[in-house]
Amino acid sequence: MSRILLVEDDKSIRLALDFALTKANYEVSVAVDGATGLDAALSTQPDLVLLDVLLPKMSGLDVARTLRASGFRSPIIMLTALDSDDDKVAGLDAGADDYITKPFSTAELLARIRANLRRKAAEQTHDSGVIEAGNLTIDVDAMRVEVDGQPVRLRSKEYALLLALASRPGALCTRQWISQEVWGETFLPTSRTIDTHIRRLRKAIETGEWTYIQTEHRMGYRFEPRKAQ
Repeated sequence: MSRILLVEDDKSIRLALDFALTKANYEVSVAVDGATGLDAALSTQPDLVLLDVLLPKMSGLDVARTLRASGFRSPIIMLTALDSDDDKVAGLDAGADDYITKPFSTAELLARIRANLRRKAAEQTHDSGVIEAGNLTIDVDAMRVEVDGQPVRLRSKEYALLLALASRPGALCTRQWISQEVWGETFLPTSRTIDTHIRRLRKAIETGEWTYIQTEHRMGYRFEPRKAQ
């Protein structure tokens, strides 16, 4: 059973989420302010943290930054009513893996939780050297990619981009994160560099009934396998 820490000061939201998460078979612990949430995350090392941004004693952004600085690696999902692109980027830059704006549906939240927990599980089993999703196989040790058992030829940056995205299934990968992870630069001269590589990568691996790279408008991309209906 996965353990989730919910850090939320609004009592009605906290109780509703606690009920929904428990019903979905998660083990839930709660904190009502940022400082308490930080201490709980560090001491119990939950599998995932649901973190409000506007918290008493310590903001959710500061909690996320402190957790990441301490080496905390479990997924962090921000919950907030602040919905501008700048607010979302601030949360992601602070160390969040995902961002959900209030109000949100329970179904959406549970889907995001499942996706982020899958990413964590993939990272923990990454030592096997093989990533499998849909009809796609990435042999990390051999630097080989196959679709339906057939080899796919990728340029070096396309392979690096695919590996970076596939290593974080379900997580939103911002353009800034991709720039740093794949190109080693905080910002690229133009976002079209990333878009061009994404387009080539999609053409190479999305040849059948599966799609893998989903676009988040103005934000970035997610590696989220989807089978055509």
